Amino acid sequence: MKTIKKLTHYSVALLTLASLTSCATIMHGTRQSIGISSCPSNACVWVDQMFIGYTPVIVEMTRKDNHFLRVELEGYQPYEATFSRQLSGWVLGNIVFGGIIGLAIDAISGGIYKLTPDQIQAELRANNMCHVKKSQDSYIAIVLKPDPAWEKIGNLKTNSL
Repeated sequence: MKTIKKLTHYSVALLTLASLTSCATIMHGTRQSIGISSCPSNACVWVDQMFIGYTPVIVEMTRKDNHFLRVELEGYQPYEATFSRQLSGWVLGNIVFGGIIGLAIDAISGGIYKLTPDQIQAELRANNMCHVKKSQDSYIAIVLKPDPAWEKIGNLKTNSL
């Protein structure tokens, strides 16, 4: 009878210890929900070069990898962002309770990380520009791909010292 009691106590202790390992994986999982919206809405969302859907959308991403986001809408410049992984606060639970085994499980599963940013609001900019003249203000606009139909009105020159 004493042997069965001791065996029961050891089993309970072992199960308790096992349940405390991999604290981050248990507490927040290996995937993270990321909210993605855009202005204007209904833009195409691509994560890691895979089409996900149209904004607004919630995307489930693995915590153990960095991810690349691209939001596209015809007539607008694309919006790009990178989700990077950072250590989660739950890793402290492994140091206190789970030890090396829990830390290893969380590192392999990705539960040790959180993705930042945790949501995106993409402000899409139109491909065209407009100019409003007020008094004697001057404006400089930088364009990555100029339209060949535009009229050239001058060049900027640098002063050499």
